[in-house]
Amino acid sequence: MTSAAEHRRTVAITGATGALGRRVVDRLAGAEGVHLRLVVRDASRAPRVPGAEVAENRGGYADGPGLAAVLTGAHTVYLVSAAEAEDRLAQHHSAVDAAAAAGVQRIVYTSYLGARLDATFTLGRQHAATEDRIRATGARWTFLRHGLYADFVPFFAGVEGDRAVIAAPAGEGRVSFVSRDDLADVAAVVLLDDSGRFDGQALDVTGPEAVSLAEAAAVLQEVTGRPAEYRPQTVEEAWAARRPLGRGDWEVEGWVTSYLAIAAGEMATVGDAVPRLTGRPARTVGEHLRAHPEDWVALRG
Repeated sequence: MTSAAEHRRTVAITGATGALGRRVVDRLAGAEGVHLRLVVRDASRAPRVPGAEVAENRGGYADGPGLAAVLTGAHTVYLVSAAEAEDRLAQHHSAVDAAAAAGVQRIVYTSYLGARLDATFTLGRQHAATEDRIRATGARWTFLRHGLYADFVPFFAGVEGDRAVIAAPAGEGRVSFVSRDDLADVAAVVLLDDSGRFDGQALDVTGPEAVSLAEAAAVLQEVTGRPAEYRPQTVEEAWAARRPLGRGDWEVEGWVTSYLAIAAGEMATVGDAVPRLTGRPARTVGEHLRAHPEDWVALRG
C-alpha cells in the first residue's frame, strides 16, 4: 500500500535561510502534495517548519558533489542565485550541474530582468550564462527574472549631514523595483503548479511601475522622514567614490554597471507576473518600505 507521503513531490529550496528563500518556505509550508527540503549551509539556522526536511551542505554551491547528494530524490529545485562573489558564475554552474547529476526533473531559477550575454549589468550577463547552463541539462525549467529589489532603495543611499543621497551614474533611467514579498508569492505559485504551465518560460517579475532614482529618493524621504535626493554622477565619479570602500574591482564594477544599466533603460521593463499569478497588484516601493521598516531604520530622520 502506498502512503500519502510517497505521492508528494519533494521540492528543494536552496538559500532557505536567506531573505527570499525564507519567504518562499513560509508560503509553501503545509502545502498539499509537496514535501519541503530546506537546503542550507548551517542546519542550526534553518527555518523550523513542521514536516519539512533540513539538508545541510556546508560547502554551498561550490561543493558540487555535496549539493548533488542533498538534492538527490528531489523532483523540483528552487535555485536561488548565489550571493555576489568573484566566482559567482562558477558557483552557479556547479549548482546547475549538481542538480542535473542528482536527477532533478525541474529547475526554477531566480534570474534577473533583462538577462542577456551582452547586458550592461555584469550580473545580468552571469544570469544569462546560468540560464544557458540550465537549458543544456534537459531538465524542465522556469526562469523568474526578478527586477531590482525594492529594499535596495535605502541601501543605495548614503547619509550626508541630515540628508540621504543616492549618488549614481544612472542618468534619467527608470527601475521597476520589486518587493521580495511579491517575488516569493510568484515563486510559490510556480513551484506548486507542476502541470507544465510554466515550463520553458522566462517570467519578468517586477513592481507595478518604473520609477527614476529621483522619484525613488522622494519615496524614501516620505517614508523615513529624512530629506533625500538623487545626485547624478559620472562613471569616473562613481568609481572614485566606491573604490575607497575596500571592495574588489569586480564588486565595484557590478555596482557601477547596475546604474549604467538603469541609464540604458535595461531595468525599466514592467512585467505582469505578479498581478497575473497572484490576483492582486504588485507592491510599490513605498508600500514595501512601509511594510518593512527594518530595511530603512538606519535612515530614519
